[in-house]
Amino acid sequence: MLDIKQIKKDFPIFTHLPELVYLDSTATSLKPQVVIDAVNSYYSSYSANVHRGIYQIAEKATQAYEDARDTVKIFINATRREEVIFTRGTTESMNLLASSLSELISEGDEIVTTIMEHHSNFVPWQQLAKKKKATFKVIDIDDNYQLRITNDEYLKQYITSKTKILALTYVSNTLGTMNPIKQIVKAAKQINPNIIVILDAAQAAPHLILDVQELGCDFVAFSGHKMLGPTGIGVLWGTFDQLDKLPPYQYGGEMIRTVAVENTTWNDLPHRLEAGTPPIAQAIGLAAAIRYLQSIGLEKIHQHEAKLTKYAIDKLYEKFGDEIKIFGPIGERAGIISFTLGNYHAHDVAQILDESHIAVRAGHHCTMPLHTRLGIAASARASFYIYNDESDVEKLVAGLQQVKTILK
Repeated sequence: MLDIKQIKKDFPIFTHLPELVYLDSTATSLKPQVVIDAVNSYYSSYSANVHRGIYQIAEKATQAYEDARDTVKIFINATRREEVIFTRGTTESMNLLASSLSELISEGDEIVTTIMEHHSNFVPWQQLAKKKKATFKVIDIDDNYQLRITNDEYLKQYITSKTKILALTYVSNTLGTMNPIKQIVKAAKQINPNIIVILDAAQAAPHLILDVQELGCDFVAFSGHKMLGPTGIGVLWGTFDQLDKLPPYQYGGEMIRTVAVENTTWNDLPHRLEAGTPPIAQAIGLAAAIRYLQSIGLEKIHQHEAKLTKYAIDKLYEKFGDEIKIFGPIGERAGIISFTLGNYHAHDVAQILDESHIAVRAGHHCTMPLHTRLGIAASARASFYIYNDESDVEKLVAGLQQVKTILK
């Protein structure tokens, strides 16, 4: 069991806002003091650019930045440090791939994604398919909010010899569905051994053990700010062979090896895909966040969230019955509860909850195709992390009762 009261002491925001009930970690997580200290230490003690300076603080900054790459490598069980590419976040990682992989796509090829995707893992592939006149396929969900790929024969309706890319999420940021990625990847590659599988792990990395070798994907992306790290930092992992095939996404800075009037040559991985001044402080902060999560244990974090989510769902149904509609699978799910309450608009629900210092998300959560599929314009979303406990759930229930009182 996690000691939530002790953990909350590590987060200075609760000192400044002691009444805060933060239930929006799926959008972005709060930051522990160790992460803030790591970022501040860089800016106040050795704030220099990396890789080219030969003076002491530049060498220290370079070492800290590359140490952060090694920390990520171990965290995701990558084979080589060169497989870890720092980006600004999952969105940039996906756009990098869509741009660099575009040369592989021809008219008549297929790109496959799912209806539950975040826009950042939907729109780049949709637009690439349009640009290249490829076929864009979207895997639907079943009545239990799971992907409709219960067997290999069904998957063959989506994956064929013409399929070049399969892009899907590990954990739905709206439904909390945790997809069986290892089984999906294995089945997809049996149908088409040349398919490139791209995984959005933004909602998985903060909560689950992320072993890229075990999953079998070609590329995996996630963001630092959702896992206690700073904003403006993300990770793109790929197998070395796949990454080494990618042309540069942007030009300039450390991604250059030589430049002449006649020609330019590119640097080796990972620098070839990290143009410009990198997110130095953010990478150092991400490494501190990873160490903090490892000190608690990802398995303990997942168990805590699973127990808290079940408790919350039970309490919501107990209090509101048929008035509340919760979207997501029955059984195992991530610590995400998207819901509607009666006929009240999600934005009204969130605004009234805020008056009680309860922070939830309202809207389509960057999953408009999914909300269209569900037949709703918007939902409210409560999401849990290591600083939440049963008292937060009880405050949420009380806050929703206040919503009913005010809007009736």
